[in-house]
Amino acid sequence: MSDFGPAELLTGLCHTDEENPFPLWQNGHIGACFNQLVLGALPHAGMAIFSACYLSMTSPPCGWTLRLVSALLAVLLFTADVILVSILQQDDMYLDLLSDCCAILAWLVHFSAIIVLQKTAFRRTRGPPLLFLLVLLSAPNLVITLMVYCETEGYLNLTEPLKLARFVLASARTLPVLVYLLAFVFPCISDAGEIVAEDSSGCISRLFYLWLTPLLRRGQRGELERPADVCHLPRKLRTQVVCRYFHQWDVGLLRVLHKAFSLRYYMLGVLKVVVNMLSFTGPLLLSSLVNFMEEEGAPVSIGAWCALGLFVTTLLSSVLRNIFVFEVSKVALSARAALVSAIYSKALRVSGSSLTGFTLGEVVNLMSTDTDRVGNFFSSFHELWSLPFRFSITLYLLYLQVGVAFLSGLGVALLLVPFNKFLASRILSNNKDMLRHKDSRVKLMTEILFGIRVIKFYNWEPHFTQKVAERRKQELSHLKAIKYLDAMCVYTWAALPVVISILTFVTYVMLGNQLTAAKVFTTLALVGMLIIPLNCFPWVLNGILEAKVSLERIQRFFKLTNQDLQAYYALDSQTSVLLSQGTFSWQSPGAPDPSKEGEGSLVVVVGKAGCGKSSLLAALTGELNRLSGVVYVADREAGFGLAAQEPWIQHASVRANILFGKDYDPHFYQAVIEACALSDDLNVLPNGDKTEVGENGVTLSGGQKARLALARAVYMDKDIYLLDDPLAAVDTDVAEHLMQKCIMELLRGKTRILCTHRIEFVDKADLMLILFHLILILHSVFFLSSCCRCSSWFETDGGEQDEDALGFPPDLCVDDDADPLGAEQKQVGGLAWRVYQTYWVAVGGVLASSVLMSLLLMQASKNISDWWLSHWISELKNNGSTTSNASFTGSFGSSHLLLFSPGGLMSPLHSLQTSPSSNMSSDVKFYLMVYSSIAAANTVFTALRAFLFAYGAICAATAIHNRLLDRILKATVSFFDTTPLGRILNRFSSDLYSVDDSLPFILNILLANIFGLLGMLVVMSYGLPWVLLPLLPLALLYHRTQHFYRHTSRELKRLYSLTLSPIYSHFSETLTGLGTIRASGSSIRFEEESAKRLEQNQRCLFLSNAAMQWLDIRLQLIGVAVVTGLAVIAVVQHQFRSVDPGLVGLSLSYALSITTLLSGLIFSFTQTEMQLVSVERTEEYSTGLPTEPQHQNAQLPASWPERGLLEFRGAVLAYRDGLPNALDGVSLVVRPGEKVGIVGRTGSGKSTLFLALFRMVELNQGQILLDGLDISTVGLGQLRSRLAIIPQDPFLFSGTIRENLDPCGCQSDQQLLDVLDQCHLSSVVSRMGGLDAEAGERGKFFSVGQRQLLCLARAFLTRSKVLCIDEATASVDQKTDKLLQQTIREEFREQTVLTIAHRINTIMDCDRVLVMCGGKVAEFDTPTALLQSDSSIFHRLVGGGATERH
Repeated sequence: MSDFGPAELLTGLCHTDEENPFPLWQNGHIGACFNQLVLGALPHAGMAIFSACYLSMTSPPCGWTLRLVSALLAVLLFTADVILVSILQQDDMYLDLLSDCCAILAWLVHFSAIIVLQKTAFRRTRGPPLLFLLVLLSAPNLVITLMVYCETEGYLNLTEPLKLARFVLASARTLPVLVYLLAFVFPCISDAGEIVAEDSSGCISRLFYLWLTPLLRRGQRGELERPADVCHLPRKLRTQVVCRYFHQWDVGLLRVLHKAFSLRYYMLGVLKVVVNMLSFTGPLLLSSLVNFMEEEGAPVSIGAWCALGLFVTTLLSSVLRNIFVFEVSKVALSARAALVSAIYSKALRVSGSSLTGFTLGEVVNLMSTDTDRVGNFFSSFHELWSLPFRFSITLYLLYLQVGVAFLSGLGVALLLVPFNKFLASRILSNNKDMLRHKDSRVKLMTEILFGIRVIKFYNWEPHFTQKVAERRKQELSHLKAIKYLDAMCVYTWAALPVVISILTFVTYVMLGNQLTAAKVFTTLALVGMLIIPLNCFPWVLNGILEAKVSLERIQRFFKLTNQDLQAYYALDSQTSVLLSQGTFSWQSPGAPDPSKEGEGSLVVVVGKAGCGKSSLLAALTGELNRLSGVVYVADREAGFGLAAQEPWIQHASVRANILFGKDYDPHFYQAVIEACALSDDLNVLPNGDKTEVGENGVTLSGGQKARLALARAVYMDKDIYLLDDPLAAVDTDVAEHLMQKCIMELLRGKTRILCTHRIEFVDKADLMLILFHLILILHSVFFLSSCCRCSSWFETDGGEQDEDALGFPPDLCVDDDADPLGAEQKQVGGLAWRVYQTYWVAVGGVLASSVLMSLLLMQASKNISDWWLSHWISELKNNGSTTSNASFTGSFGSSHLLLFSPGGLMSPLHSLQTSPSSNMSSDVKFYLMVYSSIAAANTVFTALRAFLFAYGAICAATAIHNRLLDRILKATVSFFDTTPLGRILNRFSSDLYSVDDSLPFILNILLANIFGLLGMLVVMSYGLPWVLLPLLPLALLYHRTQHFYRHTSRELKRLYSLTLSPIYSHFSETLTGLGTIRASGSSIRFEEESAKRLEQNQRCLFLSNAAMQWLDIRLQLIGVAVVTGLAVIAVVQHQFRSVDPGLVGLSLSYALSITTLLSGLIFSFTQTEMQLVSVERTEEYSTGLPTEPQHQNAQLPASWPERGLLEFRGAVLAYRDGLPNALDGVSLVVRPGEKVGIVGRTGSGKSTLFLALFRMVELNQGQILLDGLDISTVGLGQLRSRLAIIPQDPFLFSGTIRENLDPCGCQSDQQLLDVLDQCHLSSVVSRMGGLDAEAGERGKFFSVGQRQLLCLARAFLTRSKVLCIDEATASVDQKTDKLLQQTIREEFREQTVLTIAHRINTIMDCDRVLVMCGGKVAEFDTPTALLQSDSSIFHRLVGGGATERH
């Protein structure tokens, strides 16, 4: 046994000779031993080992299922073979058993690995290619075994069934292997199920982002069309996981952020130190390599070690830097999720009075701009300490290279720091001013878009264009300053490396030293590294200061007091609602109200406009501050059913608005529809109750909005209902229906508090409350009166006071939305050349060409100055100055290279202190003169490029904004009806900000990168022509990689933009409807909806970041290949003595920065593309919008219309194709000076008559004549300026009362005061501070009724021949309404007046009444004639309003 070894083991196992124990060829084919062990057992062993690697992974398409079945089948077949071998007991039994057992083990482990892989991210792919390779390796063994069986006697003989069975089993084994290989090649991967990013990926997959490749492929195939197409976030980054860290905001935002992310974040700081240290190895190894090149007989091993060192350090630096950037972006992403969620959650809880200190724009800004700035802080903070660290090490290395000579260059650089700080502070202050003007411009644009109908009705477009232009001019003046200061910064930093290099080398030569290639190029590389910290530091500091300001702003919001419902409401009471001695305020003290309502009662609240009815309801819901007294509401947690005076409609379908998050109950739903008189309206809508309602209900009439809001409140099925004048905007019979069917029957048994001006319904109340102000100093008092008709009160003339003069809560605007009437279209594919052309034209062709020319000259002069240096060194070397070489030989003679020792990186200065000969010094002078001249030219071209570019950017910003504004204000009204305002506002805010600021900034970097890369390639190819060999395949690889990346990157950026709007629009929608949401107790549902939208956006942002890093790591590897290739070529050429050390040094010093340039180029290119999407979006509106006709009628008399004769002839009008006709063949004549009342059901076409008259919507057929002239032949501006209208929705602009009444400043103050007096507003206005008092955002300091009166005053001022009044007094009490009708009769005796009214008494004294029904004229006669006909619709309407006439 002592001689027993591997040979004997093989001989025994295989039954072979001892001389040849392991024959490769035997009996005419491959030896059985080799086949079973090497081709059989070995691949199976490898398969088992590598499959086992995948068993550790945690957390099935048909391709995987087939592979699973194949593996199981293979296990069974090999097991059967083991049984047969054991029974047969042939000579090579043990060999077969060993091979079969290996196979069984391998396929079993592989089977387990497939099960595990199906639960990971691999299930969407073919899986690791290694597994396919291992299965393929086992195929030769199978083929050879079958060939051996075919040739061996007995295996195909039926008399030997066991042998035959082995042959059949071996043949059967081909089936699972074949099926497995086919299932790998054609994986039939489905896209169903949830794909999770990064989780469950292996180490290599995470390092090189292999888990992202399937997504990139889908992007390339154009399959990323919806946000749902992208992967889910890793578990750790999901919003609900992140938000667990964030609950205690009161302790300070910074402390909470620190507690949540500190450990993970500070650990990344250690990684940053390692990356910084590695970045210095490049210049040091470059120095050693060039030293080696200059020494002719140097051993090749030194060069090889330098090349290897360059490869290892650049590779390691690339990988670690990539990990650092990606991990920091994850922390920033988590912080963003937490902040956005916390701001939303705070907004839902903050008290109404606290929120008045913030406008909607400010709060939305906290969520958008401020959270982004805080996110940027995470990348800036590590730079803050690492930049000084890198700076000091670079200085030390420079000192080792050129001694004290570096101080001259450094002096200039340090002088620039305070100058740069001054520039940065100027840029910052200008930026603040610019943003302030931008905010005011966007705020003005918001108001213009909200009031676009009013602006078009009154022909105010030129005036508002002028206003916007003035604000834009102020904004651009600061933008201009910023751009020129930026240009100054760009100029100083672009010129700095050249200036520092010149000064350093001149000083070094003046000190009597001699330049060498190693010195020059190591110094150049170090100077390049020195510039980066100096350049970046002001911006990093700036970013951190901005983040600090944003943190403080967010913290200020978090410190607002929350609603404290426990403290607000009293604990227990026997009643449903109790109010006793209550004093409430929006901001300051209000009024004591003793009042009590029992369960199930109907309480009607009446009072003059502005007496505090809405405030009473707000006091009950807890939106006001309770200063004293007691409020009790039974079961407050269940919430109220609230129908607000200004209906808040969500941007969703009609059904979704009514259900408001509750389950669909068909019977109750139908009952609510019937009770709220919505059945007819739903029949008219294109898709019934599935029809999308526009933003804030823009696609519905006023009455439909009121009834939809009422239906929502009723469907909530609460115990207490607060109804704020839901009957104001509907006509008499609908009001009667709502009162009877909805309020009296469907809500019977509920406590109902109804505010209204319709006193005909007061007698149905269990209790009536009359509200009015005695005098301003006294508080308003509740009178509890059991009398139902207290008409004497309506005759008393109590002093009026505006309920909101002390600051009504802001009426907030709405932003863009996710699923509008036509969902916003995401552009697909690459940017069209048209977009680039648009920007080129906006800059100006000549200017753009000049910018490119100056860039070319700047780059060329920089490269020529570097080449001149290398040429100078070569000449010195060729002139026989051997002093330097001697010193380098000395330094290499030392046993090892000490990087930081003077011998390693810097030749001892004393050895170079040779006194140069006179001709030498003249040579030096010549070289220095040329070098300085080239450098001076470079600074001139740099300055030229910087300032020309800045000027071009300003030109483009001006041109693009002017075109966009002009087109938007000329757009048709139907465009505004079908487009959410937020979408248009996005063009004027974020898209224009990109065009103004972000696009020029990134485009500048892109152009510099393109020219920089071209210059680098030219220099490298000139210095080492052989480098073109590896460069060509690398260039192809680079092109393919960036092309593969850009498709997906672009789609991800677009999806990110597309999912961003819904977050902000949902937030602004929430803020607008805060009262309704809180009153109904729906806050939690809205919070969940916000989290869902945020999660979708975070997914796109995370994958966008990951894709950038996917590209970055590949570009870094290409850069590593270039640097290593250059070093190897240089070492090889050195052996053939055909290399110039100067040119090698130059090429290598360029190559060291190639990775930065390559990734910078792609990054700046994709960013430029992304910013150009803004140009694409503005261009889409500037060229593609439907506009109103712009022609003018030159022959139109100045006095037209003189009489006011109005005639409709067969007018047919549909708002849009596919919608039913709103006017269907209307023909009528209104005589000059006639007063016509217009009545009809909601949606019967009453308001459409006015829209047709003002040509807001053009007729499909028929015509309208005014004084015998067809209005379609008159210019729009001419027509609208000669007519007057009081629209249904009272709209005021923020600004003074004077500006609201007379924006163009045509009237005197006395005229304005007279008209206010006629509209019974003079007392309110004088109390607020006269004509210069602010009206507030969208008139929030006035009640709805008072806003209607102001709009009436506006119309009185026009004095036109035709006055159209659309529901102008719906929210005004009856007494004021009566007085107004009297004023209109007196003031407009000569004019033609058309009045739409739901109150019958408003139009009873009209000359004639027009009854509209389904877009047709149903009746048109005097009121008396119509009342005498029993079949008349008007007769029935008046019957419904009989009580009112009493």
